[in-house]
Parts: sequence; C-alpha cells; structure tokens
Amino acid sequence: MIRDMLREPIAEFLGVAILVIFGLFFLPIDNNVQIGLCLGVWVAGGVSPAHINPAVTLAMATWRGFAWKKVPVFIFAQLLGGFVGAALVYGTYFHAIDTFEGGVGIRTLRTAGLFSAYSIGYMTNVSAFFTELLATAILVLVIVALTNTNNTAPPAPFPSQYSSSCLISFAMNPARDFGPRLLTAAVGYPGTVFSFRHQYWLWNGIIAPIVGAQLAVALYDIFLCQEEDSLVLKSCSKSRGFATKNYLF
Repeated sequence: MIRDMLREPIAEFLGVAILVIFGLFFLPIDNNVQIGLCLGVWVAGGVSPAHINPAVTLAMATWRGFAWKKVPVFIFAQLLGGFVGAALVYGTYFHAIDTFEGGVGIRTLRTAGLFSAYSIGYMTNVSAFFTELLATAILVLVIVALTNTNNTAPPAPFPSQYSSSCLISFAMNPARDFGPRLLTAAVGYPGTVFSFRHQYWLWNGIIAPIVGAQLAVALYDIFLCQEEDSLVLKSCSKSRGFATKNYLF
C-alpha cells in the first residue's frame, strides 16, 4: 500500500533529479538537458504522468483533471529531486568551484549561475519575465500537442519526442531552478541568490513559468484540443447534453 502511494512521487523525484544531474554535471556536452530530460521521462513514464515540472503539474490539475490532492506531493517530490540532483553535482564540483572562486568556501554569483537562472545585464526584469513566460508557454504547448492522441506524430516514443524539442531548461521549470537555488543557499552562497534583482527567483523562476503553462493549456484546450480529458470540452459537452467519459489520472 505504501509502495503504491510512493511510486508516482518517487518517479517524479527521480525524473527531476536525473534532469538536473545531466543539465549541470555534463556541462561541456551539447544537448545535455535534452539527454537528461529524455532519461528523466523514461524513468518516470509509465509510473507517473511524468510531469517533471511543477508548472506542468498545476496546468494539468487546472485544465486536465489531474487530482488536486496529488499536486502538493508531486511538487514537493519535484523540488526535492532538483535539490538532491544539484547536491550530487555540487559534491562532485566542490573543489573545482573553490579553485574558480579563488579560495576554499568562497561562493559568489559567478558560480551560483551554474545551478539556477540569473538574468544577464542587458535584460530588464520585465523582459526577463516575458521571456520566461513565453518559453514556458511554448514548452507546455508542445507537451499537450505531443500527448494529444488525436494528433498524428512521428512514430517515436514520447520521451524521445519530448526531449528532442529542448523542452525544459533553466527557469522554465520551477523545480529545475528553485531546487538547486535552495541547495546553493544551504551550502554557503550569499543571500543574493534570493535577493538578486528584487526576488528574481520568484517572479521569473516560479510565477512566470506557472502563468505561461496555464496560458498554453488554456489556449490549446479552448481552440485545438479534441480529447475527453479536457475540462473545457467536458463543460461544452455537458452544456449540450452529451455524456462524457469520466477522467481519472
């Protein structure tokens, strides 16, 4: 019983941890985020919905009938996966970071950027927010399109399609950004990891991806989706007197 309850959260935890490890550990390798995402989805897929992203989990709960009671557990597992994945990478690069920073235990934003997203100088906060929102909206739009069983897609497993689209990177995924950010705070990085640009982590790392995901699924379901798991279609069908299949996730 307990094992059954833990299967989905553990799958989400491992999926995000693998994504973070490949995204951070194999820094010199091209497409490392795509590789990590592919492996993460393969680990979580078949066990859980393989959201691997709190913004996706919230969007699925809002628009696709994903059980709200599962949302806190999924998000906690995803954030913990991001934290643990970043901790494993930090433990590997600990001495390299000391060398780069110029001394044992010195930690600045110069290396904090390896773990979480920080805007470059010429980007305003508004521009950065819009960029994160738009990027996440595109990410989630691709996800719902690829998982729409009524669409014709290339004959390849979903995780391969998912990863080949460069879907998750940096703050488009709150777990990918906030989990490692918590790790940097825990290991001695300065408070600027949170105060940077007036709580950049909150507006751009969490709020922008969540809003972008909500807008993407709303747009898709209102204008394009023809699947029974869409709450928009359920509402329309009920108003017209048609019976709809119950959606269970």
